[in-house]
Amino acid sequence: MNADWSSLTSEQKKQRRFEAWLNPPVEFVSPEAERSYKVRAQRFIDAYNLQKPDRVPVTFRVGNLPLELAGINYKTSIYDHQAAVAAFDRFNSLYSEELDLFAIPNTIPAKAFDILDYRLYRYPGHGLGDNNPGFQFVEGEYMMADEYDDLIRDPSDFWLRTYLPRIFHSLSPLNRLNPLTSIVEIVSVGLSPLADAGTRSMLKKVIEAGEEIEKEREIDAGYALKGAARGFPGGGMGIFCKAPFDVIGDTLRGTTGVMKDMYRQPEKLKKAMDVITDVMIANTLRQARSLAAYFATFPLHKGADGWMSQKQFETFYWPTLKKVIDALIAEGILVICFAEGKFESRLPLINEFPRGAVCWWFDQTDMVKAKKILGNNCCIQGNVPSSLLQTGTPGDVEKYCRKLIEECGEDGGFILSPGATPDYPKLDNLRAMVAAAREYGTYR
Repeated sequence: MNADWSSLTSEQKKQRRFEAWLNPPVEFVSPEAERSYKVRAQRFIDAYNLQKPDRVPVTFRVGNLPLELAGINYKTSIYDHQAAVAAFDRFNSLYSEELDLFAIPNTIPAKAFDILDYRLYRYPGHGLGDNNPGFQFVEGEYMMADEYDDLIRDPSDFWLRTYLPRIFHSLSPLNRLNPLTSIVEIVSVGLSPLADAGTRSMLKKVIEAGEEIEKEREIDAGYALKGAARGFPGGGMGIFCKAPFDVIGDTLRGTTGVMKDMYRQPEKLKKAMDVITDVMIANTLRQARSLAAYFATFPLHKGADGWMSQKQFETFYWPTLKKVIDALIAEGILVICFAEGKFESRLPLINEFPRGAVCWWFDQTDMVKAKKILGNNCCIQGNVPSSLLQTGTPGDVEKYCRKLIEECGEDGGFILSPGATPDYPKLDNLRAMVAAAREYGTYR
């Protein structure tokens, strides 16, 4: 960042980040690619700023469609990263201009997960069949109900010696380490567990997993920038974040556990979320600085209508989430909140941010209501059903998208996109979605 960064307002910081997005550090393949890049990027920037771009932007993920067209399954893509990149490169060469996007493989480091014996997910080759199109989360209590004090007292120690050994079985020797906070002067006492054969075996596995991840990074290196060089602004300069409640409810206490905690130990739950919030803000801002990120995406898992009452949302979910979002906004980072399920009862409450600071990406929320309540302050996107893109006809898709554009696109601040990512969308349906934006989304 420039020397005058601290003197800028949050809005000025955001616009500086957008300027960096418009001028990426890449060598474009041609002057035409550079012009196309700037037009596409400006289209999104105008929508996020609640202005009228030349036309409604459209964005989506293509799921496993490039793999299907290349004749490989998801298991192959996660164990042979080169094959996945080749499949997506072939897809982009054929369809990028037509679909107005540059697709990136959405894979996981399966070999590294295998080495570390990862327990949080099942995936092809590790609990799921070879032809399964994705991975599945394994629900469980990875933090016990009586361990809140340990988390609150020293989160890093809890992650290292309790949580990681539970979700990575190969890291189980970590639970035999002494707390690092106990190391004062007699280092040999604190490090004596390193002499254990199990610990040394664990460290070798960590190195082996790191080597596998390095191989994938070498394959990935520059691939997102390859899209930019061809004229397609992508999501390479973004980061992910979570609601503090979801951090606890997803992979620590689990759904059943955190639901009980709201009734049985609400103060402990709130105190733990306060601790996680401060850690999350510090870590996220550090990551954003290192990557020069211009946006942060929050997948919101447990705040939907029907999951908790409005009072519970206002008590447990929203305050700490808003604190994290506010901290990112202050640094000029555009926040994109992916509201899974329906958020219709939450709409009045979540309209608490500066104009253009937050984009709400809705899964199943009524978009007309969302536009009416949020439209003066927030960009909105989403709601095209994944089922429609996967099983519908191009005519069905065009009709649905046209209705969305007509109802939500007036005066700008709208992006046409699916509510979620289908595993295998039909190519003709993606074409119909892009065609609808081009035909009906022009601002005159």
